[in-house]
Amino acid sequence: MPQTLGNLFILAAPSGAGKSSLIKALLEKHPATGEHDNAMQVSVSHTTRAARPGEVDGMHYHFVDRAEFESLIEQGAFFEHAEVFGNYYGTSKIIIEQTLRQGIDVFLDIDWQGARQVKAQIPDTATIFVAPPSKDELKRRLTERGQDSVEVIEQRMIKAVSEISHYHEFDFVVVNDNFAAALAELDAIVTTRRLRKEKQIIRHQQLFDNLLGS
Repeated sequence: MPQTLGNLFILAAPSGAGKSSLIKALLEKHPATGEHDNAMQVSVSHTTRAARPGEVDGMHYHFVDRAEFESLIEQGAFFEHAEVFGNYYGTSKIIIEQTLRQGIDVFLDIDWQGARQVKAQIPDTATIFVAPPSKDELKRRLTERGQDSVEVIEQRMIKAVSEISHYHEFDFVVVNDNFAAALAELDAIVTTRRLRKEKQIIRHQQLFDNLLGS
């Protein structure tokens, strides 16, 4: 994909580590101003799982049935897709590419497998792994949110070990012990990516042309 002003970020973490809360807080800290430059948004994935209470189609996920999802796979419509706990999840190529070309930063909330697939296609992607401070704290968070049964929580704890074992594949690691500190670290990563030479040249090409002109 050609160089774009927008940055692509991937946040991966075991369920309950707090990545979704961190992304939400970051977007609230940097509200849209009407200008595409420095704007950011979360990618809306496709999934075959049922909507949870309060989730809205097109806002939280694009909810589709299994047949439609498999048809999209055959069409090559996804940057990445995976089957998790019996449900498909996927990231649309067209939507991501269009958004980045507009200069909008995009955050993908996907697992390490999806991160591998996207990074292979867009090497410039910044991958971030969000880790919990301990297994005990992770289990406490999963239990207190009250969304899953004891059996599902145990499954998620087992899966967490597998996911955490891939932390070394990511460009950045944020340990979400103190939420405010973790948010500051995530914000710093975003700022660092935006200030890279390649992005600044695109953003300020006219300025440099004027500065270097006779």
